[in-house]
This record gives sequence, structure tokens and C-alpha cells, in this order.
Amino acid sequence: MESVTLKVSGMSCGHCVKAVEGSVGKLNGVDKVAVDLDKGQVQVQFDSSAVTLGQIKETIDDQGYDVE
Repeated sequence: MESVTLKVSGMSCGHCVKAVEGSVGKLNGVDKVAVDLDKGQVQVQFDSSAVTLGQIKETIDDQGYDVE
């Protein structure tokens, strides 16, 4: 299991949290997703043999947020 903390801009409310946690959490291989609005961060725990960091970033981007 790997863990990564991503800097994400554009998140500002509870809807943003649900959108990111819901979409990333549905990816095969993702174990845990936690959004910290105050810090603008998304922490993801995942199995790198099932999902890539690129796929996680693309999923966040598809929700309309910018991964830095």
C-alpha cells in the first residue's frame, strides 16, 4: 500500500470534498481518500499494482480541480 498527499486547488466546500472523495474512492485499488479543505490537500492510500498515481490525478482533474 502506498500513500500520497496531493496539493489540489479549486476545492472550497463540502460538495468539493464529496466529489473528490467519491470519484477517487471508486477507483479500483484505492483504499482510503481524505480531503483537507483548509490545506488544499488530498491524501490517498492506494495499491500501486491496481491503480497509478496518474489515474488518481486524472480523476481529480476530471472533477474540475487542479492537481499541482
